[in-house]
Amino acid sequence: MKRSKLPSWAMGGGITTEAVDQYLYAMLPERDHVLLEMEAEAAKRKIPIVGPAVGRLFYTLAKISRARRVFEMGSAIGYSTIWWARGVGEDGRVIYTDGDSKKAVEAYKYFERAGVEKRIEIKVGDALELLSEQNLEPFDIIFNDVDKEDYPKVFRLAVPRLCRGGLFVSDNVLWSGRVPDAEAGDKDATDATRALVKFNRMLYDARELFTTILPLRDGIAVALKQ
Repeated sequence: MKRSKLPSWAMGGGITTEAVDQYLYAMLPERDHVLLEMEAEAAKRKIPIVGPAVGRLFYTLAKISRARRVFEMGSAIGYSTIWWARGVGEDGRVIYTDGDSKKAVEAYKYFERAGVEKRIEIKVGDALELLSEQNLEPFDIIFNDVDKEDYPKVFRLAVPRLCRGGLFVSDNVLWSGRVPDAEAGDKDATDATRALVKFNRMLYDARELFTTILPLRDGIAVALKQ
């Protein structure tokens, strides 16, 4: 299998070997033109997106859990939002959140072209504040991809707003492989890394959650609310 340079959004930061990363992405079927354009834009402008391998995981999680209500924290140009929207189907609803109104406008254009705009509600502002305002029907899935220092705060907000059997999904929980050193007491660990160590421990210590961390790309935590 011929190897080519992986785009920035595909890099796992040493969590898996380069050969494994190459294999995983080379195996993926071709995406539609909207997703491919978003991937190219993300690589060119260094916009963080989850990429197609993780996107396929999100679609699968939405399908097998029969999710109908998804709250996404930190949506950027809406790449992962499209995967969630396709996973929940025509009767589902995904709430997109981002603090940048320009990115929200850009995302909506992609949603229209992907044919999922009717399934998505766009909210601009601080994702934690927007989630804290959601006090009605609980969500089937909450996806967490905000600033890493805020992950422990997200935990406290998100878990009560999940339905029983719902999924709390979080990106970047292995943080390019830096979390083990921070767990071991690395004095040079950043605040973001320490926050992720705390967050991962909170996930596994919570009695109401059954958590698995998948070493895919930069680490995806999937926690089932029991």
